[in-house]
Amino acid sequence: MTPSVPGVRRRLAAVLAADVVGYTRLMESHEIDTHTRLMQLRSEVLDPGVAALHGTIVKNTGDGFLATFDTARDATRCALSLQESVAANTAGMPADQRISFRMGLNAADIIVEKDDVYGEGVNIAARLQTYAQAGGIVVSGAIAEQLGKDFNVNVIDLGDLHLRNMGRPVRVYALHPPTQPAKLVGEAPAGQEPRPSIAVLPFRMNLSNPDEAYFADGIVDDIIRGLAGLKELFVVSRGASLGFGGRNIDVREIGRQLGVRYVLYGGVQRTATAIRIGTELNDAESGEVIRSDLHEGDPSELFALQDRIAISVVRQIAPQVRERELMRAMRKHPQNLTAYELVLQAFDLLYRMDYDSFSRARGLLEQAISHDPNYALAYSYAALWYVFRIGEIGSADPDGDAIAGAKYATEAIARGGDDAFALAVYGHVQSFLLGDFQKAKISLERAIAAGPSSAMAWTMASATSGFLGDGPAAVRQGEQGVRLSPLDARSFWHEGLLGQAHYVNGDYEQALEWVRSAVSRNELIRFNQRLLIVTLGALGRREEAAQAAHRYLQIQPDFRVSSYAKRCPFRGAALETWLGHLRSAGLPD
Repeated sequence: MTPSVPGVRRRLAAVLAADVVGYTRLMESHEIDTHTRLMQLRSEVLDPGVAALHGTIVKNTGDGFLATFDTARDATRCALSLQESVAANTAGMPADQRISFRMGLNAADIIVEKDDVYGEGVNIAARLQTYAQAGGIVVSGAIAEQLGKDFNVNVIDLGDLHLRNMGRPVRVYALHPPTQPAKLVGEAPAGQEPRPSIAVLPFRMNLSNPDEAYFADGIVDDIIRGLAGLKELFVVSRGASLGFGGRNIDVREIGRQLGVRYVLYGGVQRTATAIRIGTELNDAESGEVIRSDLHEGDPSELFALQDRIAISVVRQIAPQVRERELMRAMRKHPQNLTAYELVLQAFDLLYRMDYDSFSRARGLLEQAISHDPNYALAYSYAALWYVFRIGEIGSADPDGDAIAGAKYATEAIARGGDDAFALAVYGHVQSFLLGDFQKAKISLERAIAAGPSSAMAWTMASATSGFLGDGPAAVRQGEQGVRLSPLDARSFWHEGLLGQAHYVNGDYEQALEWVRSAVSRNELIRFNQRLLIVTLGALGRREEAAQAAHRYLQIQPDFRVSSYAKRCPFRGAALETWLGHLRSAGLPD
């Protein structure tokens, strides 16, 4: 309990912090109109709405306000009512001029002065609103504990988030009011393409015979098709780049003319006995060569060679671009980040599998969704976050988390359409979280068709085939996933699931080889550690299995086989064999 200080007035209160979404952008584009409409909202909606539920607006800032209430229920009712009223009031405005709010609620013992309030509880409310979706509300666990079941809202548990400048995590829940604007403006300028863009130029560098241009252009077409299947990249069409190419090119000038960050070009040499194709990936802003590669093959296998080169280029470029974009995002001020850059940072943290990084990843994804409510990739990674929370970190409410993960996966599909990554995550959620294997297979087949160069589509398909006991299919799909991701910093995921495929297929030596490689890349991945224990058990190497189990309990000391069994996706005898290996290695039941 906080000690009392003479002359300082304290009281228990619910604090509501609200902030205008994209305020800087709105003021830059429509300063007078934005200010006028915000003042009108305050006088007609915000001030009377707060007063109607016995609240007090402590202060108005240029881009938001702070209010206090006697009870959490009044504060929550007020926030829900205000969001609905603001949405109705601004529904007729153009998307790039619409005002919307993020709101955060916390209940705490606060310091009260004449014209302001202070204390950690106030700071928490202010931090929480940054994690809300545009038009949405997030509340602390202190608020959630005081709410009954009579609020007509969807509630999603965001877990323990590490708020800025706070020493301890805060349990956070998202409340989604029934009425929200159809489309909201975020921090990024309207119409700006946030994804990294790349132009693939005709491969005519050092072309010895101009009549061979058709062959070089065929290679380019295959590469463009492969890159276009990765929705994290924006690929300039071949038609836009046909005017470029030759011996001497200026990638910076091409970048300016085509409006792209990266340029890929190369050259083709063909003889009666060999084909050589050189490629260069360039940063169009600096002119720097990021990487160059030489691909060689037998001309008798022309079309197979084209496919191999296209796959090789895609699997090299995608991780290079992703890592480079992440470094670009890390250098930016947090207030200037786009939804894409927030997702990149979340992606970087998500696979580390330590608790703090995992918590921060969820907050970044919520911010990304609030910046751009129609960004499918943010919803896909939010769904994947729940998959990992259940399968890796450990969930106190696996059934509730499964429902939340399915919701985000569905939202991604609604926004992403034929996005290979969204379809792959949706399929994995259906099989791993919900056990709907038929729906999973349909989605994963669509994912592979939409993105034949998407490593995640092939690897997630392998996982589902493995759950169903189809070893040959799991191996074939898993091998393609690994083949497409050799330079990916998250290759331990693909290698681990290929190890599972070999285990299901009965090839335990191959399974052991792949899972050991995966574990060496990241020892915190619980799935891979469990697969290592099970594979050693299947090989009869009991002492090594026991040692692996001991290491596993150091990573996840609260693991219990009986609890894990409820969420383990295998079926029938395969499930019992799997669980039996875990128990025989010494993991507690």
